[in-house]
Amino acid sequence: MAFELEALPYAADALEPHIDKTTMEIHHDRHHQAYVDNLNKAIAGTDAENLSLLEIIKNVSKYSAAVRNNGGGHYNHSLFWKVLGPNAGGAPTGELAEAINATFGSFDELKKQLQAAGATRFGSGWAWLIVGADGKLAVTSTPNQDNPLMDVAEVKGNPILGIDVWEHAYYLKFQNKRPAYLEEIFNVINWDAVAQNYAAAK
Repeated sequence: MAFELEALPYAADALEPHIDKTTMEIHHDRHHQAYVDNLNKAIAGTDAENLSLLEIIKNVSKYSAAVRNNGGGHYNHSLFWKVLGPNAGGAPTGELAEAINATFGSFDELKKQLQAAGATRFGSGWAWLIVGADGKLAVTSTPNQDNPLMDVAEVKGNPILGIDVWEHAYYLKFQNKRPAYLEEIFNVINWDAVAQNYAAAK
């Protein structure tokens, strides 16, 4: 079964003015599509052809660098589009908010830690909010298209929110000002979707 690119769950201009339409079109239609196409090429004729994306990711050390990079790129972006949305932003509520307060002291502190994880990631990569094996929340970051589900990850856990800090995610609008992008993206994080991921990860 070849992997396929899902359509964005909202219009490409739906995150304006925080993330511009052109960036969304290039990011989803070209970059994400390339990860899907290259993943399909990389697994052709291997046992990974019959596995789910999650099964590949969790045992990624068994596969080539192309599978790791493109499988990660497909998984990470699929999560990314779903945790963003129009009419989003604000702050989490309910169980997720309670867990954030218990772990980080406040939502502001979580935001600070996620922004720091993204800003200090050298080169390309991701900042993550994860649920660890102990059921607790943690902030971490990974290089390139790695993620915390991979058996090669330094800090492992279930990602419930991922923030893309590759330049293609922000360069048209923010140029080299990654911290400005990391401030702006909080206006379009869909905390209801993150809360659903949290409930599932627990």
